[in-house]
Amino acid sequence: MAEKRRVLLVVAYDGTAYSGWAFQTGTHNTIEEMLNRAIFSLTGEEVKVIGASRTDAGVHAYGNIAVFDTVSTVPGDRFSFALNNILPADIRITSSRDVAQDFHPRHCNAEKTYEYRILNTKIPDPTKRLYTYHFSMPLDEKVMQEAGRYLVGEHDFTSFCNVESQALSHVRVIKDVTVRREGDEVVINVTGNGFLYNMVRIIAGTLLQIGRGKGRPSDVALMIEKKDRAAAGPTAPPQGLFLMEYRFIDGIPEP
Repeated sequence: MAEKRRVLLVVAYDGTAYSGWAFQTGTHNTIEEMLNRAIFSLTGEEVKVIGASRTDAGVHAYGNIAVFDTVSTVPGDRFSFALNNILPADIRITSSRDVAQDFHPRHCNAEKTYEYRILNTKIPDPTKRLYTYHFSMPLDEKVMQEAGRYLVGEHDFTSFCNVESQALSHVRVIKDVTVRREGDEVVINVTGNGFLYNMVRIIAGTLLQIGRGKGRPSDVALMIEKKDRAAAGPTAPPQGLFLMEYRFIDGIPEP
């Protein structure tokens, strides 16, 4: 019998039709479930992929990470091609490779970058409805950028976390926040070492409120200090959010 090995997948997906990444009892049609099924169809093995980021329902990704164990003889770099022939068109494996057997994507030194896209026009664009949040009132992206600077650093982000979060600690490190305008869209990028439940969407909702003139940039510091979800802005809808990149700072160990 072939020796067990661990394979890493870089996964891109349109999250519109899915109930998020993680399979849960009573929840169907998740990205994790689709990957498990595809691997079973290819190898005949019952596997449970381990995902790096458990994105919410409706959230998209260019670079989420998953690993799984297999005794298949399929070369690591060929899994992407083989699985893409099985997976639905809204999920694609952009690359695959063998990694060390003990490599776990959530237990290593890494940073993630999320992007949130706001369509800032008077009339919605129906072709962008699944990939942006439409907001018709004027937004000042420069004020939003100034507000975002108060998020950078190590903080207790209780105010920017869904109250149903089960995280043991709400302390996270945000390394960078940028806000820019690209034509009719205001684009928010947030990079950090980890994120709490709904954290990026709450950041987006908060910056959006400040960008429309409800509050000052310095109010963000007070929101953080209060450690109270009611202190921050609303949770922005999921469709504008993309997981752009998952970067392993110390690299990925070879098998």
